[in-house]
Amino acid sequence: QVQLVESGGGLVQAGGSLGLSCAASGIIFINVMGWYRQAPGKQRELVATATRGTNTNYADSVKGRFTVSRDNAKNTVYLQMNSLKPEDTAVYYCYVNTLYSTYWGQGTQVTVSS
Repeated sequence: QVQLVESGGGLVQAGGSLGLSCAASGIIFINVMGWYRQAPGKQRELVATATRGTNTNYADSVKGRFTVSRDNAKNTVYLQMNSLKPEDTAVYYCYVNTLYSTYWGQGTQVTVSS
């Protein structure tokens, strides 16, 4: 049974930091892991992804502030978010891509107050 268990998120003041994690189970041949987000009234957008190797990809809006990493042995992906801004407020979704399928976490709310 496929499971993506997200943790982290919450409420933080602008300029603060938060960390997210997502542990995947029941999935084999994981290629890309990462995070997307969706703010109210907006489409879901890429935040950051990491391949099984060392390649990472970031949205321009988070470059230099967010860091994505993964532990392949644990099938876990992390997102460290620093210097948070009110515009980072959104539901953040874990993303897992294999050769055959794409999986999404249930989403975790991140709220940044000004």
